[in-house]
Amino acid sequence: MIRPFGWNEFLIIVMAAQWTIALSAIAFAGGGVGGLLIALARVCDIRPLRLASLAFIRVFQGTPLLMQLFLVFFGMNILGLAINPWIAAAIALTLHASAFLGEIWRGCIDAVPPGQREASTALGLRYYNRMRYIILPQAARIAVAPTVGFLVQLIKGTSLAAIIGFTELTRQGQIINNATFSPFMVFGTVAAIYFVLCWPLSLLAQRMENKFSRATQR
Repeated sequence: MIRPFGWNEFLIIVMAAQWTIALSAIAFAGGGVGGLLIALARVCDIRPLRLASLAFIRVFQGTPLLMQLFLVFFGMNILGLAINPWIAAAIALTLHASAFLGEIWRGCIDAVPPGQREASTALGLRYYNRMRYIILPQAARIAVAPTVGFLVQLIKGTSLAAIIGFTELTRQGQIINNATFSPFMVFGTVAAIYFVLCWPLSLLAQRMENKFSRATQR
């Protein structure tokens, strides 16, 4: 039975945003840990680690996120490891975020003036101490703006989890639309919620980038 799009349907869509936020938070946190490891492996002195991290980045940057979601969800089930869409989406998005954040942060590490690395090496600091006390604190300042910018892309990327049945914002919109047949109202509401989630972060990323540009010009 077709029902009209009303206040209750609107609230259901709004409540579904919590799952989009939760999935984004988990993927960003897991991707942050994985991305840091990938970035450090990319700039370390051990060649096999550099090659392995580069291969990981190439695979996940060179394939669509949708295919990664399919491979994790259906691949695990084929292997006999039945997982629900929530876990599959979290794993796929975490791996996806690890690859992109790893490459972003690798670029930020390389952006630290070479003299800083040379000076720390001349002082006899080992790789761990050199990274912890000299390189990473400076790279972190450079990385803030692009990291926030990637978070915006990650939030929008969670919409693809609807394909494997995870009921986040987009999937809930599809369910409500099937019941109300009001695609303009339903998906207009979904788009507005994504805008509310992403626009402040976009402004924050732009502001941080401008602030860093002014600081480097002084």
